[in-house]
Amino acid sequence: MSFLSDFLNGMTERFGPMAPLLGIGLLGMLLILLALPVVMKRQRDRFRELKDQVPKTSQEKKRALRKTEKVDKLEKFAHFLEPQKKEELSAAKLQMLRAGYSGKNSVRMFHAIQFLLAILFLIGGLIIALVKSFSQEMTMTSLLLHSLLPCAIGYYIPRYWVNKRVNQRQTEIIQGFPDALDLMLVCVEAGQSLDQSIIRVGKESRAGYPALADEFDMVAQEVKAGKERISVLKDMAERVGVPDVASFVTTIIQSATFGTSIADALRVYSADMRDKRIMRAEEKANMLPTKLTLGTMMFTVPPLLVILIGPSVYGMVTMLTQLAGGL
Repeated sequence: MSFLSDFLNGMTERFGPMAPLLGIGLLGMLLILLALPVVMKRQRDRFRELKDQVPKTSQEKKRALRKTEKVDKLEKFAHFLEPQKKEELSAAKLQMLRAGYSGKNSVRMFHAIQFLLAILFLIGGLIIALVKSFSQEMTMTSLLLHSLLPCAIGYYIPRYWVNKRVNQRQTEIIQGFPDALDLMLVCVEAGQSLDQSIIRVGKESRAGYPALADEFDMVAQEVKAGKERISVLKDMAERVGVPDVASFVTTIIQSATFGTSIADALRVYSADMRDKRIMRAEEKANMLPTKLTLGTMMFTVPPLLVILIGPSVYGMVTMLTQLAGGL
């Protein structure tokens, strides 16, 4: 016990009064990192082992070496990095698809990055608190701020990035959708089928609107794979999350159900989309005076008041000073 007390006293003299708490925190982090492999250890899958023992061709072996190495590493922690409920997992996959991450391991990678950034920011905060303890005393409140606040920031940075990506892709799709509909109308009226028109639109809109081109390419590939066009279009509307695309899908489905001309439906809907784009532009233009009012009041009115009222105030002060001196 004397050795432990001497050790604690030496640590306190060297690193300040917060040294024991910092040591306990670092020890806890070390124990967590050591226990993670044991907690997340996955049970052996006998069926997968039997499947892996099946002889493969040389090309399949090359593909396995290229593609499955990273996947296997993530699958070991799948039960820790993925939501266990089916609804939460579906919602997470849909959010990643709307952000443009269509990979199989996108949800796992997202949670893995969240966990790693939180740990790294927490360690960085503890190191900063330890360095500050050399020059000044660290209270419990400041220690918690230096540790928990960076941890929370590191945890929410990936979520902020994904939400930003979703908004950017949806804005890009909304801006490029009227032009895509016009091109699709031209292709349909030229004699191409709807599937060929979708392929052509995806190819031509790649330069200006890559997110919209990716969605049309995915629709074309799913139709080529044998999936029904109606279900593919519904999946596209759900995947994109834009009301204009959902209305377009509903129009196409109703046209195919009632046997009306797809060209006529596209002509009416494309005209409606152009009107909506003009209305959005006018709405932004009408919002500019309101947004400029605050800047005008802050940067224009004070200098104007100084220029107009300043000389009068200076004259009054000078006159009062002279009267006071005469008295």
